[in-house]
Amino acid sequence: MTETEPLPSVGDEVLEGKTRAVVTDIRGGVIWLRPAHGGGGTEWPAEDPRRLTVRRTRAEMIEAGDL
Repeated sequence: MTETEPLPSVGDEVLEGKTRAVVTDIRGGVIWLRPAHGGGGTEWPAEDPRRLTVRRTRAEMIEAGDL
């Protein structure tokens, strides 16, 4: 992600390093993540939101029938 790209939105699938995750919430400017697969799991705050890579947006996942 570069300085000009928008931050991920709730429901987007992202990469944080090598970890695939889904954005579950944005609270007080902090992006919260959970594992992309496994039906939930522990949430954690993104270490550096600017370094997250959006793999697929929520809209793309809906269009593909994955949500």
